[in-house]
Amino acid sequence: MKMLSILGSTGSIGCQTLEVVRGFPERFEVAALSCGSNLDLLEKQIREFHPIMASVAGEQDALILGRRLSQSGIRTKIFWGEEGNRLCATVPEADIVVAAMVGVQGLLPVLAAIDSGKDIALANKETLVAGGSIVMPRVRAAGVRLLPVDSEHSAIWQCLWGQPEGSLDKILLTASGGPFRGYSREQLQHVTIQDALSHPTWNMGGKITIDSASMMNKGLEVIEAGWLFDIPVDQVTVVVHPQSIIHSMIQLRDGSVLAQMGRPNMMLPIQVALCYPERTKNLSTPFNPFDAGSADLHFEKCDTDVFPCLDLAYHAGRTGGSLPVIMNSANEEAVASFLSGKIPFSDIAVCVKRCMDTHEMEGVLSEISVQDILEMDLWARRNVREYILTN
Repeated sequence: MKMLSILGSTGSIGCQTLEVVRGFPERFEVAALSCGSNLDLLEKQIREFHPIMASVAGEQDALILGRRLSQSGIRTKIFWGEEGNRLCATVPEADIVVAAMVGVQGLLPVLAAIDSGKDIALANKETLVAGGSIVMPRVRAAGVRLLPVDSEHSAIWQCLWGQPEGSLDKILLTASGGPFRGYSREQLQHVTIQDALSHPTWNMGGKITIDSASMMNKGLEVIEAGWLFDIPVDQVTVVVHPQSIIHSMIQLRDGSVLAQMGRPNMMLPIQVALCYPERTKNLSTPFNPFDAGSADLHFEKCDTDVFPCLDLAYHAGRTGGSLPVIMNSANEEAVASFLSGKIPFSDIAVCVKRCMDTHEMEGVLSEISVQDILEMDLWARRNVREYILTN
């Protein structure tokens, strides 16, 4: 029996992780759950899974939730804020921490979980984008496993199982192209929030859906792949594959190309990470090559003139140091501004590039600490907000 702590339990990945738990009641139990402010859903999850502890973002919400549960005799301890996330990430009973929080806020609890000896099922790509130089050495020092949950990185990981060390030559990272594939720069000037949230193949949370529409999500995944598989970002090629059937490919030194295929559903990569190294029963509908539409698989390059965020991410990945931190935080702030109606979609890339340019003029740090990341995160967000206010 494995005990799970799920950070971000009310989000898309968190909810699907609990679906896997439901499918394997003999294999998994829940030790801790954390979320932001979705009290109603968290309460339902607590009542079903009876974790030892849970955490929410705010103290007032924690008090409200605690009162609701105590009236039913449920003894789950309720915490809040950064300390609550840390406690959920390090709860002694947990074997695996599912890191499904959105954004750079997921970094600190992941580091705490690693230091306490927990395996990490990583769905929070920003943790490695901003803190890969800190996270990966700690993973090695602690002797824990970092298990990729993103469908693309899970695919790469699965394709590498059993391959001799040093055999990886190139990663072919697939992308759906998002809802605006084929658009011109002029067309992007007029897209709405609802347009951007209407992903053609995947059902995801708001922030990641917007990142997919701008292709920044794929840029973040390029950097994440570099850290996970110890490969330069220029050996990661983005391949637009609208059908989202091939989740990624690897090219080996002898020229062989291996692919992992499946329906666009996160249940399988979550299951693979949690059950590793075993292959267990199937919980979702498998890919069938004879289904309608499966016979036609298309591949194309990303138009970075229309979607400049991808090039910004490659530049940040090549430069390294503090620049990926700045890029990630500027993007988080710009996406939040777009979702609140403060800027048009096309200005997301403008805000990110301007913030990165300013940071490079002031000087990129080659080595960074956790404190550096936290300070640069605040600086980048402030920089983007000031730019939006004055333009």
